[in-house]
Amino acid sequence: MNIIHINDSTDFQSHEPTVLVLGYFDGLHRGHKALFDKAKEIAARDNLTITVLTFNESPKLAFAHFAPELLLHISYPESRYAKFEEYGVNTLYLTDFTSRFSKISSDEFIRDYIKGLNAKTVVVGFDYKFGHNRTNSDYLARNFDGQIYAIAEVTEDGDKISSTRIREAIVEGNVAEANRLLGYEFSTRGMVVHGDARGRTIGFPTANLAPIDRTYLPADGVYVTDVVVGGKRYRAMTSVGKNVTFGGTELRLEANIFDFEDDIYGETIEIIWLEKIRDMVKFGGIDDLVNQLYSDKEIALNWQKG
Repeated sequence: MNIIHINDSTDFQSHEPTVLVLGYFDGLHRGHKALFDKAKEIAARDNLTITVLTFNESPKLAFAHFAPELLLHISYPESRYAKFEEYGVNTLYLTDFTSRFSKISSDEFIRDYIKGLNAKTVVVGFDYKFGHNRTNSDYLARNFDGQIYAIAEVTEDGDKISSTRIREAIVEGNVAEANRLLGYEFSTRGMVVHGDARGRTIGFPTANLAPIDRTYLPADGVYVTDVVVGGKRYRAMTSVGKNVTFGGTELRLEANIFDFEDDIYGETIEIIWLEKIRDMVKFGGIDDLVNQLYSDKEIALNWQKG
């Protein structure tokens, strides 16, 4: 897959006829996948490539009062790129949603971007809007001479699968639900750094992580996780929180990796979140904590995907 960063439509390369998929795809969940399934079907039928035009960051940054969570993503860029490729995308165009971009009219967008990419067919979601006048797929169908497919919403338990719903599940600690809605496993990357080394003294050594991406973290608690180190996947239990038993005040991300003893300081590893075991609890003493950790480990070791 070719990944091309552009400032505007003048940066497009000469382009063979394509199916163009449009939208902002944070997380690339099951609802998004429905668009790419349709794009693959059309591309195979009409002998076309598949192209995506999307944004590096949320378009809300150009409109809404700033809040730090606007810079957070469900998945880190390399993970999103790999998912685009898995979904059959041949060329991925990335641009910034700026004030200048927001002022492009619907007609200019059709002329400069859709036609500029030599799109023969366009695939969008049912709620897609474009241009500063916020027109929808009906307007696109009337003003573009190619085919337009607006894909219906995908639901789970009667509600739409959306990035908002997935973010809410993550911050509530319901990572199993987030994984179900995504259609794959939510993960976090971090560099292994030195911590207090307290876990080692009680028989539960942990890899302390400094997150390296602007991605959401699940709610404070202890989780069943898998950890990828050097391309190999290990079962683990991972805590997010402030080590309240020891009077901690800073957020810590710590993974107790089972059947693993190597020193990996400075390495980047990936935490794959599977299910929450419990909330963070302030224990009365070390013995109570250790007993709970043995119970947590048993749960993590025996966990299987439902």
